[in-house]
Amino acid sequence: MRAVDTNVVVRYLAADHPAQTARAKTLIDGTQVWISLTVLLEAEWVLRGSYRFRPAAITAALRTLVGQPTVQVENPPALAQALDLCDSGLDFADALHIAMAHHCNGFDTFDTTLAKAAARAGIANITVL
Repeated sequence: MRAVDTNVVVRYLAADHPAQTARAKTLIDGTQVWISLTVLLEAEWVLRGSYRFRPAAITAALRTLVGQPTVQVENPPALAQALDLCDSGLDFADALHIAMAHHCNGFDTFDTTLAKAAARAGIANITVL
């Protein structure tokens, strides 16, 4: 199994560089790969910020990627919850923070936007300090 970096994931999803995209597709489609949550977090940031992908397009692309039989990800349940929270309106980073804190009895923040989005998504244990 090979671990892949953010730039491989971005090339695979953005398909904007023919040679690198082909190499990324050959690797990911043909080899067992492991992708960390930090790589997915960074890939989402690059796709949203540099490539101007919309949030729904990013979550759809990430779901397709991690659904490949050759792809294993760090903490699949947390990633699934984070992607669902994104579809409910949370920023991916915030959604991932909340999903990774599932074992805690609350989540404290200064971010009122995060707290409001989480409440709309049904997450009730967010406290704004």
